[in-house]
Amino acid sequence: MKRILVTGGAGFIGSHLCERLLNEGNEVICLDNFFTGSKNNIVHLMDNPYFEVIRHDIEKPILIEVDEIYNLASPASPIHYQKDPVKTVRTNVMGAINVLDIAKRTGAKVLQASTSEVYGDPKIHPQVEEYRGNVNPIGPRACYDEGKRCAETLFFDYYREYGVDIRVVRIFNTYGPRMAVNDGRVVSNFIIQALKNEDITIYGDGSQTRSFCYVDDLVDGMIKMMNSNETGPINLGNPEEFTILELAQKILELTNSKSKLIFKTLPQDDPKQRQPNIAKAKEKLNWAPKIKLDEGLKQTIVYFRKKV
Repeated sequence: MKRILVTGGAGFIGSHLCERLLNEGNEVICLDNFFTGSKNNIVHLMDNPYFEVIRHDIEKPILIEVDEIYNLASPASPIHYQKDPVKTVRTNVMGAINVLDIAKRTGAKVLQASTSEVYGDPKIHPQVEEYRGNVNPIGPRACYDEGKRCAETLFFDYYREYGVDIRVVRIFNTYGPRMAVNDGRVVSNFIIQALKNEDITIYGDGSQTRSFCYVDDLVDGMIKMMNSNETGPINLGNPEEFTILELAQKILELTNSKSKLIFKTLPQDDPKQRQPNIAKAKEKLNWAPKIKLDEGLKQTIVYFRKKV
């Protein structure tokens, strides 16, 4: 039995990761300040004697003894990370330092949940790990993009300078049950609008693309990365690419919604294309997503029907 710390463990992805790690026979410590995480995501785990919840802000140091750390602590949707951009930077930078210090002191393996946003609005397509990105360092999204980029820098500096046993994954768009109703992400937005028969809001002309990975596939990739000897960075995402307009039409069909599509101005620095090259994940981790978009959307719609 390993003792595993999951920062941001009450969040959308973090709660699924906690559940999976418990099911695999580990002791799990969920650390969260509940800025965007929710107790509702983990309440079903509370009766498990090997699950522990600590309310703490990873901006501040904490003394804890663990074998592995998954660092998922950060707001991840534009609505949330732009609400308090200074806190977003502090969470990503100071949070990285604090989890790395735990790993340095205890010898724990530590995985950083980085993001495809480190690529910015990419000039190459699909995105490979060697691509250094096209990020606006002073734009409204920079608090998240540059916070995550700096966290990667810290991880590799701790690896080179102190020999900390690191893993870095770059997560592409992920969706599934337990997404927050108010997080402003495209999948949850469209499903909620469709279920309420409200206008579906598309920013831009809908031709921009995204690649959507179901949360169970992502968690599988993260655990495989932790159990490997790879430092990364390695992309984790579903390489099947869809336009935002195609996504909206799929959700309309799956929900039998009467919603109409309306178009608004694309936000500043919003990426036009997003698609992972996952050749490294396939080769190094023997990982590739298995769940098709239609199947994952059906599961996600079932979840949101209970919420609206």
